[in-house]
Amino acid sequence: MTEELTRYRPSQNLTGFANEFSRLLNSPLFDLARDFSTVETSQWVPAVDIREDNEHFIVEADVPGVKPEDIEVTMDNGVLSIRGERTSESASEEGGVRRRERSHGVFYRRFTLPETADPEAVKARGEQGVLRIEIGKRENARSRRIPVER
Repeated sequence: MTEELTRYRPSQNLTGFANEFSRLLNSPLFDLARDFSTVETSQWVPAVDIREDNEHFIVEADVPGVKPEDIEVTMDNGVLSIRGERTSESASEEGGVRRRERSHGVFYRRFTLPETADPEAVKARGEQGVLRIEIGKRENARSRRIPVER
C-alpha cells in the first residue's frame, strides 16, 4: 500500500465556498436585484432599494437634485431602465467653492425583472429626491390564500 502526501491548502476551501456563493447570486432567485448597468455608462450611480409585496415590485432610487422631467424610465423585454441627468451649478471664482463632493452628470441603471412583472402596469413618480417605480404583478402571479375545506 502506498501512501500519498497531500498538501494542505486552506485557500482551496475558500475557493469552493466562493464558487458556491457566486453560483447562488447568479441564480434566478436574485434576478430582481441583479444590476446590469455598467459604471462606464454613468457619471454617478444613484442608490436603489427594491422591495416586493403581494401585488407589486417597488423600486426606489435616490435622485436628489434631479427633476422628474429629467428622468426617463423604460421597460423592454423584462428589463427596467432608469436614465437621467443631474446638472451642476456653474462654478465661479466668486462662489468660493472649496470642495465639491456632490456628483453630477448622467446616470443609468438597469434591472432584470422576473416574468411575473406586468409591463403594462408600471407607474413612476418623483418626489423629494426619490424616484418611486411600482411594477404590478401579473394577476396569475399574485399569491392568494386557499381555504381548507372540512
